Amino acid sequence: MFSILLVLLIIVAVFMTGIILLQKSEGSGMSGSAAASMFGGALTGAAAGNFLTKLTTWLAVLFFVLCAALAIVSAKSGIGDVQSGLREELAADELAGEPTPAPQSNVPATPAEPVSVDK
Repeated sequence: MFSILLVLLIIVAVFMTGIILLQKSEGSGMSGSAAASMFGGALTGAAAGNFLTKLTTWLAVLFFVLCAALAIVSAKSGIGDVQSGLREELAADELAGEPTPAPQSNVPATPAEPVSVDK
């Protein structure tokens, strides 16, 4: 189920990206020539803009619904158990009360001698 929803989400995302790029921008955009060639000239001007805007809205709604469904399916199927297992191990280490060892360094314990500059 998770794989199917993920593939659908990717398809919707790619399709939505293409539709957004087809929309008319403040300049000329690609919608004039692309819509005319794709739909045989039936969707030009305002009709193409209106259709592309509505299609973008529906694809965005479908995108968010698929994202929510993926989150619900992954929570129920235990896909996120690997991360929660790691979190449990880290929490157990913290609760164990063992002090963490200090990092070892190659710096000598005595300070270096001051350098004198003769002029």
